[in-house]
Amino acid sequence: MALPEPECGLVISYSYLWRQEHAAGQTEGVKARPSAIVLAVSKGDAKTVTVAPITHTQPSDPSLAIEIPAKVKQHLGLDAERSWIVLDEFNEFAWPGFDLCSVPGKPSRYDYGFLPPALFAKIITRVLELRRSGRAVASSRDD
Repeated sequence: MALPEPECGLVISYSYLWRQEHAAGQTEGVKARPSAIVLAVSKGDAKTVTVAPITHTQPSDPSLAIEIPAKVKQHLGLDAERSWIVLDEFNEFAWPGFDLCSVPGKPSRYDYGFLPPALFAKIITRVLELRRSGRAVASSRDD
């Protein structure tokens, strides 16, 4: 199975470790979920990515997530339920890491495809605002 090149806006299947799970001492995510690459950095052959989780749980604070339009979910091959990209917490890891998973029903794929550029730009604008205000936190998965 060929690995995709880690690029911003790519939605991957990833065993995401939530902030509260990390704080409780857990080292593994409970399940694989779609997660969007919001940052990809290359240093020589080494690549580090930062991913934002995608969830069906409606955020209690709407300013901390962006709902994925139904048309985008369909384009990515995701289910029809409402979903949000969480913008105030992230996982960082060396690509490809141990927690990259195959897409359910597609054992030869690790990714769902790319978010549309306009949606990704909206996500990054909000992520940068939250980072500047200190409201966004990344958990390293390589520790």
